[in-house]
Amino acid sequence: MTVRPETLRSSSLPSASAMRIYNTIEQMRSASRAARSEDKRIGFVPTMGALHEGHLSLVKAAKAQSDFVAVSIFVNPTQFGPNEDFARYPRSFERDCQLLEVEGVHAVFAPAVAEMYPGGEATTVMVHGISEKLCGRSRPGHFHGVATVVSKLFHIVEPDCAFFGQKDAAQVAVIRRMVRDLDMRAEIMVCPIVREADGLALSSRNAYLDAEQRKTALVLSRSLREIEQAFGSGERRVAKLIEIGQALFRQTPAARLEYLEIVDPDTLDPVPQVAKRSLVAVAAFVGGTRLIDNVLLA
Repeated sequence: MTVRPETLRSSSLPSASAMRIYNTIEQMRSASRAARSEDKRIGFVPTMGALHEGHLSLVKAAKAQSDFVAVSIFVNPTQFGPNEDFARYPRSFERDCQLLEVEGVHAVFAPAVAEMYPGGEATTVMVHGISEKLCGRSRPGHFHGVATVVSKLFHIVEPDCAFFGQKDAAQVAVIRRMVRDLDMRAEIMVCPIVREADGLALSSRNAYLDAEQRKTALVLSRSLREIEQAFGSGERRVAKLIEIGQALFRQTPAARLEYLEIVDPDTLDPVPQVAKRSLVAVAAFVGGTRLIDNVLLA
């Protein structure tokens, strides 16, 4: 049975060296400040739970570069649209905590929604312009919710460095801009996409896919691979590279392409000509599941 976060307290793991679970902002803030008082470098991994090896790769990176590692588990309602999957988003809190304890995480911040938004959402963070691109175009308000909750988490945990996955490239661009514009102290560290052996990018939403849909979902990584190979062979025309990827989707009608774009990874603006570090980003629906993937051309 999955344990609700609010039923756990920091005393759930009594050993002084064991991972601690905090449910309130004050508990988490106190733990971070205690670590800082001992001159410890604080690494932070924000998550919505349902952890997989992609998340754990971020935790490992944080462990390697920090003295005190905190992980948040919070399914943030403000980044879900009215017809999206907030209610059914996979939740496995007890299992997540077991995985994090094995990795040597020091603190898990698992607040209830009422703890994070006790008076609703009167004050928000909006990163204008960039938030309306890629996923932000089809998910109005999504990055508004992301920027707000990440800003709140940064103020609570006060990390020296925060770790995000390259799979969420648009999110990374939004957060980097927010951190720069608001002079936040956290250094944003981006870790590579972790994939299954067949190329499927790891995602908590993969749990929604049945066996046939999972096979269909491989069209995302295949389209990126085809574009990457064409770029490696010298193709630089944006339209041609996009056409190469779109052709695979036309051959895979069970996947509904939302977008396939080549953009600047920092601004998310379309590039006039493809060059190294151009971001190829794709989003598609397989059944009712929305999946994303990307590659940075090298």
